[in-house]
Amino acid sequence: MGSDEAIDALIRTFCVPGKDKILTCPPTYGMYSVSAQVNDIALVTVPLLLPGFSLDIPAITAALQSDPHIKVAYLCSPGNPTGALLQKSHVQQLLTQNWNGILILDEAYIDFAPEQASLAEWVAEWPNLVVLQTLSKAFGLAGLRLGAAFTSPPIARLLNAIKAPYNIPTPTSQLARAALHPHHLSVMRTNKERIVRQRDRLLAQLPRIPGMGTLHGGTESNFLLYTVLDAPGGRPSNEVALAVYERLAERRGVVVRFRGREHGCEGCLRITVGTEEEVDRLLEALRGALADVYNMRKEKEASAVVA
Repeated sequence: MGSDEAIDALIRTFCVPGKDKILTCPPTYGMYSVSAQVNDIALVTVPLLLPGFSLDIPAITAALQSDPHIKVAYLCSPGNPTGALLQKSHVQQLLTQNWNGILILDEAYIDFAPEQASLAEWVAEWPNLVVLQTLSKAFGLAGLRLGAAFTSPPIARLLNAIKAPYNIPTPTSQLARAALHPHHLSVMRTNKERIVRQRDRLLAQLPRIPGMGTLHGGTESNFLLYTVLDAPGGRPSNEVALAVYERLAERRGVVVRFRGREHGCEGCLRITVGTEEEVDRLLEALRGALADVYNMRKEKEASAVVA
């Protein structure tokens, strides 16, 4: 099940159902709350600070120190859907807290971030840190459902004790070993560089499309979070963003993610970076979908005036 299995296993290891809690910082990956709900664990949320989607260290600290039932805190870096890296100094501040709990750092998209961005090496220094990574993103092997949890030996022993006896099939392990061979690592890095180039291209081209707003997150992942406006030069609009999302999927066969209902993401679409051909298609489809939505809104307004 990839990193999702580790997310669930950590809750089952450290939280008592009906009693303990986890902490998350929205907007963030949805499986943290799903796993908490499945395991009857309450959820405490401390939203990321705007703009920039940074950690609210004072608020997180207050929550951890005031509630002894918070046993696990989940952070996502680069964030999903924010695409922004968390500041290392902020993570370090949380690790130094006098708190009897486990800090989970989900680095599913870390391969798209700059070199030395990962904090996986920190598990050797901080015994209450767990860093999650996966083969699903930069390696393009989501179908393998294989992730990894890097942590201290005591926590590793606990996780190994509760996992299913044969949770990784032999074909999965063989394909994973092949993916980590130096030759295939080189292929992954080449493909990643292509995605980064297309990410830079989107950063240059998206603002030129009438109706697209500004980048609303970071640039350290393989997706970008952009606002959609109620009119060219206008304000972010959930109504228009949702209409564009539906128009792209239903009429043009292009799927993006509508994120307007999440904290701090009004009018936002999360746009995944693809190949050069896919980006060509996206830019054309997005321009057309926005034009269609604006024309429909104008026609609706005109008919309302006539009526």
